[in-house]
Amino acid sequence: MAAMTIPNHAEIMSEKLSEPFGSYNAIMRDHARAHPDKIALMDEGGDVAWAELIGLVERLAARLTETGLERGQSVAILGSSSINYALVFLAAVRAGGVAAPLTTSASPEQLAGMAKDSGARHLFIDDKKAAELGPDFMADLTRVPLEDVQSWMAPQGSIAPDFDPAPGDPFNIIYSSGTTGIPKGIVHSHQMRWRQFGATAQSYQAAGLEVRSLASTPLYSNTTMVAFLAPILAGGTVRIMGKFDCARWLDHAAADRTTVTMLVPIQYQRLMDYPGFDDHDLSALAMKYCTSAPFSAELKAEVLKRMPGGLVEIYSMTEGGVVCLLSAHEFPDKLHTVGRPAPGSEMKVLDDEDNEVPPGIPGNLVGRSQTMMSGYKNRPDKTAEAQWTDPANGDVWMRMGDIGRVDEEGFVELVGRAKDMIISGGFNIYPSDLESELEREDDVAEAAVVGIASRRWGETPIGFAVLKPGARDADGIMAAVNARLGKTQRLSALYTIDEMPRSHIGKLLKTELREKAETLYQE
Repeated sequence: MAAMTIPNHAEIMSEKLSEPFGSYNAIMRDHARAHPDKIALMDEGGDVAWAELIGLVERLAARLTETGLERGQSVAILGSSSINYALVFLAAVRAGGVAAPLTTSASPEQLAGMAKDSGARHLFIDDKKAAELGPDFMADLTRVPLEDVQSWMAPQGSIAPDFDPAPGDPFNIIYSSGTTGIPKGIVHSHQMRWRQFGATAQSYQAAGLEVRSLASTPLYSNTTMVAFLAPILAGGTVRIMGKFDCARWLDHAAADRTTVTMLVPIQYQRLMDYPGFDDHDLSALAMKYCTSAPFSAELKAEVLKRMPGGLVEIYSMTEGGVVCLLSAHEFPDKLHTVGRPAPGSEMKVLDDEDNEVPPGIPGNLVGRSQTMMSGYKNRPDKTAEAQWTDPANGDVWMRMGDIGRVDEEGFVELVGRAKDMIISGGFNIYPSDLESELEREDDVAEAAVVGIASRRWGETPIGFAVLKPGARDADGIMAAVNARLGKTQRLSALYTIDEMPRSHIGKLLKTELREKAETLYQE
């Protein structure tokens, strides 16, 4: 009789992760049983092994349900990234709730608006933000200090009530950055998150990769999920950095033998510029990812030359739409592009009348994929605005907000952004919002904001204002406006101008303002 082959854990997980739908919680329990003593999470304060992780998540999920969390209800999280932050995120999902991480740089009014919009009953907040916002901030919610999560959770051995997720159940809400009003809540379902990261985790298992991830962008950012949720599904180890710093990132990457990481372009630029970069052993790096902002061909080439492992650029939106992937290490002659639509993704290029244009012609990008948002929380009007419905068959696509063209091999080149959106430090900034804030000032007759290249932030917003007689100086106006804005939105400079440049039909010529800003502004 032939000997029976017993599948190992990686083979079993690879098969489960290739299923059309599955439960994050079930997969995490499988990993904990297979390697209970393996480190799951690390931060500057310590680490948590997989068996301990499951126990802590269960205790926290049990306490959430005991204190009123209902299925589909949000759990708000506000503070710097840490193990405890990750525990709350995972426990909210385990309990049948919805993780709602809030942007730390948002204004108090925005934060209160996001929490209310999310429908959260609980707010987990770290000491720094609590001190900054005061004891009365969101006092109607159950407030739990992130630093004291483990003393708040249910007793040792507690198990949360069973939760079997349905594909359409909400998994998390990611609030869009860079708006002066209440940011829109982008809802992702369990199905979307499974499709998004199950395949990535399965590829790690199939390749036999020991996943040691370094997550150095905030856990409130959708960008970070590539370095957090995918490695968790793969049963790996995630190092969580509270704040990015070149020296500490390099030290961690070398000491941990990091194999997987996600960085935004400005972080790659800072690492390339760091004097001690070449003194660190990064040879364990197998795969590096990048998303969230324009990634220049020159910077991609330098990263490929100086950092080991593959480099994959991801082009998409938090809302979903098309997902383009550029495996830069495989296509060094296509570094000026964002790659081709990934399997399961589709893209069209439309003119201003929403007619499809032929290859090589620039137009407005629309896309769809298996990883689309469920919609904006409580905003069906904004959800509809973000979509394009194909009149031929009624299919719904997402407007990507970018202008691009497709070459003869199917690679997508971005040539501009609709509405001149600025991406600074990986965050979206909408010039119209900043212009509205400038024009709220009594001294300002007219305002315009443009983005220019910044070595520090990737892009940064620069303002121009036509002033009324007797107005304050530009510095005073900018200080007043910046005081009302979130940290990631603030103007780097404000210049006065006698008259806005306009075309013969009265259209504001932002190209001329951008050229002027590049001449005037010195970083």
